[in-house]
Amino acid sequence: MIDLRSDTVTKPSEAMRRAMANAEVGDDVFEEDPTVRRLEETTAALLGFDAALFTPTGTMANQISLRLLAPPSSEVLLEARAHILHYEMAGMAALSGLLPRPIPSADGRMKVADVLAAIRPKNSYTSRTAALAIENTHNMWGGRVQRRSDVEPLLAAAREAGLRVHLDGARLWNAAAALGQSEASLAAGFDTVSVCYSKGLGAPAGSAVVSSAERIAEARRIRKLFGGGMRQVGVLAAAGEVALAHRPRLPEDHARARRLAEALGVPEDSVDSNIVLYETGDPAAFCAALKERGVLAAPVGPTTVRFVTHRDVGDADIDKAIAVVGKLIPIP
Repeated sequence: MIDLRSDTVTKPSEAMRRAMANAEVGDDVFEEDPTVRRLEETTAALLGFDAALFTPTGTMANQISLRLLAPPSSEVLLEARAHILHYEMAGMAALSGLLPRPIPSADGRMKVADVLAAIRPKNSYTSRTAALAIENTHNMWGGRVQRRSDVEPLLAAAREAGLRVHLDGARLWNAAAALGQSEASLAAGFDTVSVCYSKGLGAPAGSAVVSSAERIAEARRIRKLFGGGMRQVGVLAAAGEVALAHRPRLPEDHARARRLAEALGVPEDSVDSNIVLYETGDPAAFCAALKERGVLAAPVGPTTVRFVTHRDVGDADIDKAIAVVGKLIPIP
């Protein structure tokens, strides 16, 4: 079975398994796990920040970040298809008393004018706008990459309005690979950044919040509040260390996604990284037909199917997937 549902379905590599088995560990609640400390320091340096905090999931990393940046009863601006809005269980409301204010866009890239128009006036009877969240790459816009030319005007507008800014960088590795730029250059100017070791890089679990040392000290307290205090978690952090070494191969996934997109008749300019969104009248039926022929994809909307390339899918697998697709739809 060729599994293209997500880049989270990858199995740990042999190198990861060896690293996990041999990891030096300690109690992370006491900040005594050396492998976690090393991964946090490496991640912070990679993104150009002072400090990082390991978290079990990307959702927790995002929710900790929002708690750091926005007080209860305030609003967070974010793109209308954002992962934080649709796939995190209304966590910002349940955990931190925050209200999301979605901003529609034509391609996943918010416009400055729309952001400014969404900022609440300061008065005594409406919630205050406190933060802006940007997703890079943008999952539900087909792995859309946010370029610095897209982001810098938003950062400037947010600063002028007194907003703090979070980067949901679960797949920031893919954005950096697609643009040929460093993760640090894409993370510059944000107050907090979340990254995920299990998306694209193949680790079995683990994410991080990256920010200033002062904010990360508070993030550690919030992580415990959210139930994320961990003990000998170096066994997972060791896999994260190996995962970071897999970043140079990400362009291979992007090339395979473009090949698959061409077979599906998906416009080339809509595929920036490793995610392909295909529109069809009955996503569930289309995915069932794919599964019968040995390919897994995910329905992600009333008319949308998502395919995601990753480390465990090679060229031969994409060839087979293309052949299967060719039996279901005409190849352009």
